[in-house]
Amino acid sequence: MKAKQTLLGCHDVYKSYPKGGNMVEVLKGASLSIANGDVVAITGASGAGKSTLLHLLGTLESPDRGQITYRGESLVGFGPAALADFRNRELGFVFQFHHLLPELSALENVMMPALIRRYPRGQAEAIAHNSLCDVGLEHRLGHKPGELSGGEQQRVALARALVLSPPLLLADEVTGNLDTGTSVEIHKLLFELNREKGITLVIVTHNPNLAAMAPRQLELRGGQIHELSGAEQEQLAPNGGP
Repeated sequence: MKAKQTLLGCHDVYKSYPKGGNMVEVLKGASLSIANGDVVAITGASGAGKSTLLHLLGTLESPDRGQITYRGESLVGFGPAALADFRNRELGFVFQFHHLLPELSALENVMMPALIRRYPRGQAEAIAHNSLCDVGLEHRLGHKPGELSGGEQQRVALARALVLSPPLLLADEVTGNLDTGTSVEIHKLLFELNREKGITLVIVTHNPNLAAMAPRQLELRGGQIHELSGAEQEQLAPNGGP
């Protein structure tokens, strides 16, 4: 079987933040490698640096030292315009708070990345419609965020993240504000999109049951990334999963 190509990596990454007049080191030589088509869950205690790691992988922040690579090329040193173009072409982001524009319909919210890329409006509307169908919201196209449930709003945010068919989706606590049943539905939807479209997923979650659904689990502790074995994954999943 042919080995999968490495898509995303970080290598000996350090990151600190000022706090109370001191520098607090969050990441201390963190390294990981993610292949095309991987589904990776990143867990860790509150304050361990999970969101910081995801922001670094998504080039929303820069490491103090170390390398972030994409398809073997270092992204460290890219200027703001080049990084913005990279994110727009290659990455989808979904966060705990969906950041939908309240005055726009679901369809109009999902169209926004395509319009920013100067797609003709008709083409932007067509691909936004398809993206909303992919997440099961073809019946809610004209509804504004305030008319949607929390789970539906997060599905709109997911459709928006995927509308331009990025190879990589970064998800940060996407179910943190949702009930357990809806959380499981959103995670199952993510994994279906991985299987059907080959999208690489990196998911940060505090929930071990949801993390247990991912084939690969990484734990961030002590500022470093540890890959969990199958036995460790089973041990950390309460009741054997969600």
